[in-house]
Amino acid sequence: MADLNVNIGDLRLKNPVMTASGTFGYGEEFEDFIDVSRIGGIIVKGTTLHKREGNPYPRMAETPAGMLNAVGLQNKGVHYFADHIYPRIKHIDTNIIVNVSGSAIEDYVETAQIINSLDKISAIELNISCPNVKEGGMAFGVTTTGAASVVNAVRKAYDKTLIVKLSPNVTDIAEIARAVEANGADSVSLINTLLGMAIDVERRKPLLSTVTGGLSGAAVKPVALRMVWQVAKAVKIPVIGMGGIMDWKDAIEFILAGASAIQIGTANFIDPTVCVKVEDGINNYLNKHKYQSITDIIGALEI
Repeated sequence: MADLNVNIGDLRLKNPVMTASGTFGYGEEFEDFIDVSRIGGIIVKGTTLHKREGNPYPRMAETPAGMLNAVGLQNKGVHYFADHIYPRIKHIDTNIIVNVSGSAIEDYVETAQIINSLDKISAIELNISCPNVKEGGMAFGVTTTGAASVVNAVRKAYDKTLIVKLSPNVTDIAEIARAVEANGADSVSLINTLLGMAIDVERRKPLLSTVTGGLSGAAVKPVALRMVWQVAKAVKIPVIGMGGIMDWKDAIEFILAGASAIQIGTANFIDPTVCVKVEDGINNYLNKHKYQSITDIIGALEI
């Protein structure tokens, strides 16, 4: 058995397999299928300061080798999470991480402060792909100034591990990564979904109520892999890779490209046991190639 432990800032993961926000609920939904404590980290669905109803239906659509979603961060707000959901999941013997979203810097900060008081939440993942309503709706994460400002503010309010989730819908993702690193991020995770759309040709209407949505699944993997490789070369903080990881081999590709850990998202909808299968596959790969530790292959791509 190889050593699968990895460090993300001060956060210690028992293995590099994590779940992507919005695809694994709060973890408890999968307890009938797997021992969820085997997963290195569970990132719960996006949490905002106030309750959000999400977008109108339809808000999900299947695409070739992937899916589109426009759920719209439906959740009952951080106070409901702290009072009702947190007590139900704090027993899970792994790292529970909350994905934090907001439409203003003040929202991010207040949400982070509330989560900071929850002992069993070991980190937050800051979703900076949300629109900044005070700046005309442009997402925080598409400019270095916007990304830096929200990360800097949250860093002052939150004293545990701060992971920043990057948007791929930018011109230079390495530049954004360097900006959040300079403003206190302990790690970056990427990629969030790519912007896409689908059309019902019989009705001559978009398949999503919002017209466009986030594309995920195997179709995005080559783009995600390229961006993870670029960012891993650009920053000194750990990189968490995601985007189209469907099996252990995909996970190994991201780790070789420089990811210290990976997240599995869309694949959970296809196979609820995929996370533990990927963990086993990574271990088998390390044993087969006689590596003692997962750290031996992080960024070990030969060019």
